[in-house]
Amino acid sequence: MKLIYSAPWLPLVVAAASATPALAQTELIAISGVVREKGSQEGLPGVSISVKGASVGTQSDVDGKFAFKAKLRYPFVLVFNAIGHDTQEIEIASAQQPISVALESRGVLTNEVVVSASRVEESRLKSPVAIEKLDIRAIKETPAPSFYDALESVKGVQMLTSSLTFKVPNTRGFNIPNNFRFMQLVDGVDMQAATLGVPLGNAIGPTELDIASVEITPGAASALYGMNAINGMANLTTKSPFTYQGLSVYQKVGVNHVDGRDRDPSVLTETAIRWAQTLGADKRWAYKVNLDYLRGTDWLANTQTDQNPQGLATANPAFSELAGPYNPAADLWNRYGDDTNSSLSITIPYQGKNQTFTVTRTGYYEKDLVKPIVRNIKADATVAYKLTENLELSYGYRFGLMDGVFQRGNKIQLDGVTVQNHKLELRGKDFTVRAYTLLENTGNSYNLNPLALNLDLQNGSNAVWGNKFSTALQSQLAAGSTLGPAMQAARAARNGCVLHIHAAVPVVGADNLRLER
Repeated sequence: MKLIYSAPWLPLVVAAASATPALAQTELIAISGVVREKGSQEGLPGVSISVKGASVGTQSDVDGKFAFKAKLRYPFVLVFNAIGHDTQEIEIASAQQPISVALESRGVLTNEVVVSASRVEESRLKSPVAIEKLDIRAIKETPAPSFYDALESVKGVQMLTSSLTFKVPNTRGFNIPNNFRFMQLVDGVDMQAATLGVPLGNAIGPTELDIASVEITPGAASALYGMNAINGMANLTTKSPFTYQGLSVYQKVGVNHVDGRDRDPSVLTETAIRWAQTLGADKRWAYKVNLDYLRGTDWLANTQTDQNPQGLATANPAFSELAGPYNPAADLWNRYGDDTNSSLSITIPYQGKNQTFTVTRTGYYEKDLVKPIVRNIKADATVAYKLTENLELSYGYRFGLMDGVFQRGNKIQLDGVTVQNHKLELRGKDFTVRAYTLLENTGNSYNLNPLALNLDLQNGSNAVWGNKFSTALQSQLAAGSTLGPAMQAARAARNGCVLHIHAAVPVVGADNLRLER
């Protein structure tokens, strides 16, 4: 007879018995020790200590000491790894085993490393510097008046408008009207004007019909393009006559000064034409021609803040009644010839004793010295010949004529400035050889501040003008006028002799200054 006993609790007993040894073998272990440099026995910082086969570990401190906790079972292996040292492994068998490791230095021989800028065509994503790009599609979709104005929407770019025809892109926070360290290239040619040391905006650059792309490097590009690119670079690429052919025309018309505050509402117009064509049965020859004409009324700098207000040491601080419009030593923004460095002292009897007053010449406002109408005429032509499928020889010529206002320490009226550029280029599949030259003529341009100072001197030297002002001032005071109105009346009397140039065109000659009416 067979006896069968049922024991449903037996598997639980067996499972508990088998689990007990495992729990006893895995426990939270505190691991600590020190790592030293072999030989000097100094503590070695920054050593990576890890448990082999596990994802736990730590680093040694500045004294080479380390400590961490981990759930492990004995024995286990610690791995010590440090840059410039041999890796070492030690087995830890018990909690009583001291951990003191000495790592030996290791010499490493490597090949020479050369760091250089890239001079070959490469993807923007692989470039070592940040590059922002406007392609043809982005240029067509921009709401800006022109592709050059659209540069202001590029990340990291600020555009400063000195004149209707003169816009200066800036990067890296150098928002100044003459960014000498921002390079502008057109098909690899530096557009920097020889006289001013900066590109004249887009005066001889491509038109919107001929622009293919614009790449902006908002960071330093001096490693590749020299010190002039320390603040960044704009690389303008035009369309190839082999790829983009046919006739293109655009006409833009707008109105500025719509508020009529400083100048009457005026028409702003721009016309551009592009023609490109290939020649010959094999189409190895190609050429393109671009013409552009822009004309408009420039904006007017008309702020008249006094830079030498009454109360300063150079503005009669003892006479509070000479404040505001009565200040005879006023040095106003956008008025030239009234600078404090050319002021004069006048001594007259006043309030029972001789008093000395500081007075400046009247000067001329910017609106009377600059031409309101500006223009930009530019033309370019390119002839290209394909020697082989991957070898192209081309000659390009650019011409630009512009007016406008350029601001440096003083403002400069650019009047009939012409710039020419000649370029000869041989381009292969993996090389480019390019030679170019730039010719500039500043035309009838002039500096506003020296012009105003010389116009003042044409009306009499400072000594002569000062004596006549003093006589007029004493006459006003003798007639019972108070000091402030007397100063105004004396200046008004002298202003009657000022050269009126509202309808005149100032011209700076080689040896003299004259006015052509």
